[in-house]
Amino acid sequence: MTNDAFPPFAFNTTPSVRFKAGAARRFGEIAGPCLGQTVLFVTDPGLRALGLCDPALASLEAAGIAVTIFDRVEADPSLKTLTAAVEAGRAAGVTGVAGFGGGSSLDVAKLAALLIGSGEDLDAAWGVGNARGPRLPLALVPTTAGTGSEVTPVSIITVGEQEKRGVSSPVILPDIAVLDPELTLGLPPAITAATGIDAMVHAIEAYASRNANNNPLSKMLARQALRLLGAHIETAVFEGHDVAARGAMLLGSMLAGQAFANSPVAAVHALAYPIGGTFHVPHGLSNALVLPHVLRFNAPEAAGLYAEIAADAFPELTHEDGVQARCDAFIGALAELSKKLGLPAQLREVGIGKEHLAKMASDAMKQTRLLVNNPRELREPDALAIYRAAW
Repeated sequence: MTNDAFPPFAFNTTPSVRFKAGAARRFGEIAGPCLGQTVLFVTDPGLRALGLCDPALASLEAAGIAVTIFDRVEADPSLKTLTAAVEAGRAAGVTGVAGFGGGSSLDVAKLAALLIGSGEDLDAAWGVGNARGPRLPLALVPTTAGTGSEVTPVSIITVGEQEKRGVSSPVILPDIAVLDPELTLGLPPAITAATGIDAMVHAIEAYASRNANNNPLSKMLARQALRLLGAHIETAVFEGHDVAARGAMLLGSMLAGQAFANSPVAAVHALAYPIGGTFHVPHGLSNALVLPHVLRFNAPEAAGLYAEIAADAFPELTHEDGVQARCDAFIGALAELSKKLGLPAQLREVGIGKEHLAKMASDAMKQTRLLVNNPRELREPDALAIYRAAW
């Protein structure tokens, strides 16, 4: 018999999470037994040039593991890049895949592990629950505190010039996530700010998601994520070498990832995708630009939910009386936080013209897997009105 207060749900996450400053220097020891003797190491050219990968690579080699390095991942990774990574892994006969970097590198690593391990048709795997596997053993090391990709069953790839497609399946959850705050110490303030807001969006949308799988575990994780992120994001941005703040952001990002991996995100992300896909605005900033406007649109249906989490992110809002007042203050505080962190506040500031808004609204409607989770039904005229408000 099911308790009506707790309808059925499924909760899946990465089986092993290792959190420790300096953990990347022990990557071979931590992940080697899982990955096997020949590893495809997926990263981006910037991290490789900075030498950020070197301790992890040295650790793998010290463990006697042969490494094939694929360091050609770009922001918003393309299908061409994914295909090249898969070909490199197959040519080397790899036994496991390691992803090292931001969300783009981790997304490529997830699908490379799937496609090398199973040989399945990617066109059949797009969408929710369509990937069948098996995949190769997989370990992920995030270098930003934002995407939570190391604990999510989602990979987003750019197909063609602008279209983003996703694979969402527990099959691509990694075996191990290694969280090392030291890897995030060099992140510039603007990237720290944008990725931090992205993580907050993940927690907010997971908490308020209309998805049937919204569940008590995701809600609990979302609230703890907001407590960590809200308390430490300014320190991480303005005092970037504070290891404690960096660690709190990395942990908050992961908790938000676990939350939205099981209670999926909604219209903020749906409206952010055309901004990133068409204008190549970084994903976290794309979310930040539309966040307060989407929440205001949602408020008639979600004010109570936003009021519940307001003081998690901003403890001073405990003094706000009434649901609507606390909801409004929460949305205002999020908008003010983005400005305080130095992020652009309007679409026009990132090169988007008013003439582009109608096409963006049309494109946003293609994100049906996200829009169905929004607490308030959103149609194309609503999307256009939100973009206009954000412009």
